Amino acid sequence: MTGVYLSGTGNTRHCVKKLLSLLDESARAVPLESPSAVEAIQGEEWILLAYPTQFSNAPIFVRDFIKTHAALWQGKKVFCLTTMGLFSGDGTGCTARLLKKRGADVVGGLQIRMPDAVCDSKALKKSLAENREIVAMADGKIEAAAESIKKGVYPQEGLRLVDHLAGLLGQRLWFYGKTLHYSRQLNIHDSCIGCGLCAKQCPMGNLRMERGRPVPGGHCTMCYRCVSSCPQKAITLLGKAVVEQCRFESYRV
Repeated sequence: MTGVYLSGTGNTRHCVKKLLSLLDESARAVPLESPSAVEAIQGEEWILLAYPTQFSNAPIFVRDFIKTHAALWQGKKVFCLTTMGLFSGDGTGCTARLLKKRGADVVGGLQIRMPDAVCDSKALKKSLAENREIVAMADGKIEAAAESIKKGVYPQEGLRLVDHLAGLLGQRLWFYGKTLHYSRQLNIHDSCIGCGLCAKQCPMGNLRMERGRPVPGGHCTMCYRCVSSCPQKAITLLGKAVVEQCRFESYRV
């Protein structure tokens, strides 16, 4: 059993590692951007694929990975896990449909609400105590899902027709343009000190350092890793200023 995941600010990494530890203590979790991700999938029959939901859609990095390695999924049993700030609809279903076209057997899906740790808008901002409560509820949901899976009953969140309609009508029709192509809206503000941390953190290699300044390309996957890691709050994507900066560890109980 292997988990592969994309995680921006730590939420998804926490969820995939917790679920795997409850199902199989020997299971490993590998970041999708790791050179060993393909090998990890090749060597397993049962795969846990995890990622954050963006406007009821999977990140472009995840979708591209599935398409680029199309033959990799043939005959694999895949369980999709997605994290969300508030609403997902068919966040798991978005990748499930891609995987099924490539011969995968999608056995289930789990959609977990997690804190909106860092953002450049005021949406979904909560206190530390509220975030801790959200994480505690998420942990409980993962524990319940693990017990169900051990009995051979897989959660089906985000995989049903009603979920597909909820994601499509609730968000994607309105926000599809934000995730249809690689985002080109990443902004580097004057408060940047040129530390280079953002370029090191980017899973896409979308940021390069030129003359002591990060320069964004056109391949942002909207994971918010750079926004979260910037010590100066000098990077924004959808908004004009970073409203809150909070690492996952700070709201862990």
